[in-house]
Amino acid sequence: MSHQKKEKERLWRARKENQQPHGKVKTFAELAEGTDDHKRS
Repeated sequence: MSHQKKEKERLWRARKENQQPHGKVKTFAELAEGTDDHKRS
């Protein structure tokens, strides 16, 4: 495999792994805080 192809695949894989289609993922603490609101209603 040529260097150029390896580089392309590496960049593609990095982009794919860093996707955040719904914005930044919340931390577990933030998610836990959010569940309180749903229980009350």
